[in-house]
Amino acid sequence: MLQTVRAHQRAQGELRVSLGRRGTATVLRDLRQQGCMKARFPHTADHHETVTLNTSGGVAGGDHLETTLDVGAGCTATFASQAAERFYRALPGDPAAHVRTRLTVGPGATAEWLPQESILFDNCALDRRLEIDLAADASILGLETLIFGRTAMGETIHAARIRDTIRIRRAGALILHDAIRLEGPAAVLDTAAGAAANRATATIFQVAPNAESHLDALRAAWEDAPAETGASAWNGMLIARIVAPDAARLRAAVIMGLNPLRDGRPLPRVWMC
Repeated sequence: MLQTVRAHQRAQGELRVSLGRRGTATVLRDLRQQGCMKARFPHTADHHETVTLNTSGGVAGGDHLETTLDVGAGCTATFASQAAERFYRALPGDPAAHVRTRLTVGPGATAEWLPQESILFDNCALDRRLEIDLAADASILGLETLIFGRTAMGETIHAARIRDTIRIRRAGALILHDAIRLEGPAAVLDTAAGAAANRATATIFQVAPNAESHLDALRAAWEDAPAETGASAWNGMLIARIVAPDAARLRAAVIMGLNPLRDGRPLPRVWMC
């Protein structure tokens, strides 16, 4: 007797955005949207702004999302997400959600990667990679945030499968490989080597010719931060870490830190929605 195996419906999405120059302005050159991945382009006064959307309403085990972003020579661009992304519980035996983002920044170009928070649910399964390729004189300011359960909702992460990787190359040379891995019980989050019982973490990175010059201003901005913070800079790169008991205090510290790194420019409006 043949047994019917039912495959769960999974979200598939692909987004490609290419930006170029028209005179002194940064403009859209090419756009491809497939499945649940979409982009919108609000009018802004300075940087060209792209807002990414996942219309599936969240990410589950087995979902497959691919994003490719190309910032051409001399362009200035900001990429932000419409809202926080939710990574839901995976069913036993489900593969991890496959999330890939590749960002290429051309000669003399400046890009910002500013997605909102990634909210992780108990027993989620995530394999995510952010790959950034910079020209020798290109600049990038980026952020990645992880929320281990919504504390205001009484949520707790007991176990998860998480692989979250950031790789940055400048002129083809690997200058940053940052990886977070959690397989199974989440008790490691309570250890000093983990999150020291905090439930929200963020990494801010900046690669630019003047990255080191922002370090003192960043540290000064965090003197009264409602979270634990730390930052260092070397060889044209700045890395900062934040841990906080909850998402609200983490977001407050993130905004305080981004302000001096963005020369006081307001965050994308979707951050305020």
